[in-house]
Amino acid sequence: MLTISAIKADIGSVGGHTRPSRKMLEISRERLADALENGLIIDFDVTHTGDDICLLMTHAHGNTHPEIHNLAWEVFLAAADVAKSQGLYGAGQDLLKDAPSGNVRGAGPGAAEISFDPGASERPAEPFLIFTADKCGPGVFNFPLWAVFTSPMYCAGLMLPGMRPGFRFTVIDMEHAGGDRIVELDAPEGHLDLALLLRDENRFGIQAIYSRKYPHQQVAAVSTDRLHTIAGEYKGKDDPVALIRSQGIFPAPEEIVSPYMVAHFVAGDARGSHHMPLMPVAINTPVAGAYCLPLVACMAYSVTKDGQLSEGVDMFGNVAWDATRLKAQRKAEELRQQGFVGPAMLPVQELEYSAFRKSLADLEAQFHLQEVGQASSD
Repeated sequence: MLTISAIKADIGSVGGHTRPSRKMLEISRERLADALENGLIIDFDVTHTGDDICLLMTHAHGNTHPEIHNLAWEVFLAAADVAKSQGLYGAGQDLLKDAPSGNVRGAGPGAAEISFDPGASERPAEPFLIFTADKCGPGVFNFPLWAVFTSPMYCAGLMLPGMRPGFRFTVIDMEHAGGDRIVELDAPEGHLDLALLLRDENRFGIQAIYSRKYPHQQVAAVSTDRLHTIAGEYKGKDDPVALIRSQGIFPAPEEIVSPYMVAHFVAGDARGSHHMPLMPVAINTPVAGAYCLPLVACMAYSVTKDGQLSEGVDMFGNVAWDATRLKAQRKAEELRQQGFVGPAMLPVQELEYSAFRKSLADLEAQFHLQEVGQASSD
């Protein structure tokens, strides 16, 4: 089996929540190069989206392997030490535990992993996409994945023989803290049930998608941990990562990225407290615009049967996405003119995990029951 692991975390950034420093990225690459030389991993790449560092690794150890997850944790610790030495903001922010128990899930970083047989006859070549998002939660991928894997409006390939049987979705209740509470739903017949759940991006998220024609073939994996569920308080947005295998029996890259032209509204933005449009950006883009728009980057790779990565292609770095970026900025300006009122900000259940909780509690203490017939005072 061959495994692709993408593990991502915010562990410090320059001048606020902008981007990790060059030295942080350098130490991350050096540590993964050591692991490559020692034979633990086969190949790797290191990128950033906003202030999050993403470690992409290929190896032969399977999903959630302790050595791979401990490696990622050690890399993040080393980069966080650099951030502390440079006086950067939020150094070690997403490292919520003293150490992971052989798995970074539940410790702060987000992880998406897919294992597959590189010799399977139905997959003569292995291209895949990795999506890295910043300033938003894991529900950011709900709409794009639902659209691509259930609707021929976005993916005409669903009408081809290899995909007509549809796909099986694993949906997780991200607010459930006592273990993974999941449901499995089949599309196309269950696409409305999926819509009922996935409309609530703050609670339900797509964790995985599998082919129904080839049930052993996983096509998508998404990191679905929520930092406030782990920490009990706001620790920044969850900034998820997703892996999606493409072509052949799976959708093509141009189909997979097509829903992002909508620049759909998601939960995120500055302090994680607003609804804002998702802006597709080039890889290694810092957060430097007004309002701190949620960002998503996408890299396409091919991987050989023995785990060697090709050079990457920046899917959102093309000028074709300039119009979508302008659309996202305009949508953001319109909604932010509404300030704090109504749907511009997240529901109170989400705000309760942040410092807003203290402000709300102070006001709650001032409420009292009004006696019947008592006039309110001016």
